[in-house]
Amino acid sequence: MLKRLVLAFAGAALLLAGNVRAADSPLVLLTENFPPYNMARNGKNFAQDENIHGIAVDIVREIFKRAGVPYSLTLRFPWERIYKLALENPGYGVFVMARLPEREKLFKWVGPIGPDDWIMLAKADSTITLDSLEQARQYKIGAYKGDAIAETLARQGLNPIVVLRDQDNARKLLNGQIDLWATGDPAGRYLARREGVGDLKTVLRFNSAELYLALNKEVPDDVVARLQAALDELRKEGAVDAITARYL
Repeated sequence: MLKRLVLAFAGAALLLAGNVRAADSPLVLLTENFPPYNMARNGKNFAQDENIHGIAVDIVREIFKRAGVPYSLTLRFPWERIYKLALENPGYGVFVMARLPEREKLFKWVGPIGPDDWIMLAKADSTITLDSLEQARQYKIGAYKGDAIAETLARQGLNPIVVLRDQDNARKLLNGQIDLWATGDPAGRYLARREGVGDLKTVLRFNSAELYLALNKEVPDDVVARLQAALDELRKEGAVDAITARYL
């Protein structure tokens, strides 16, 4: 009887030790190329740790540092794969992700990290003013082929002129080949800056979403709370705005 009790106690102790180690294991964070939030320094579709940068990457690194939570970071492709990995594997997370109603109960959330708005950009000296998407119908609109923005505009009959690289729309706008550029914010502004185009203005904002770090539901609540508190502290100090300004 005593022997069975000793073995049972030893087994429980080993199980507890295993749980402690699991709790202390680094979170596995996954991301994709999504400028200016997440980017591989070499432009490839695979990178790890210090070979990844961007607004969200810098913010997430500072969050985990302040919260004292260990992690590893990998950028890979495609999005569907890393989404599924984070959804199905304890100790995994993925960013940046729009916090949509249909996803709300699938993950635990830390954020918001930044916006992902849909906007219409025009030249700085343009006289175009818009109060609705319908009013844009009379203009030549540039968009990025295959992007959700372009597909939405096409479904609504606005017939965007699409290109294979969204940054090409910045030059087309300046050259008068298009009147408006339908793009994301801050992605559009970042791409324009890389093309040396800075004199643009937003004439319409027609969709808004907030981007988050999504964590597997098995990540402990206290870890999520520590990460959220660290982000709130960063935002209060103005550090989130400072990081964003470095890229935009």
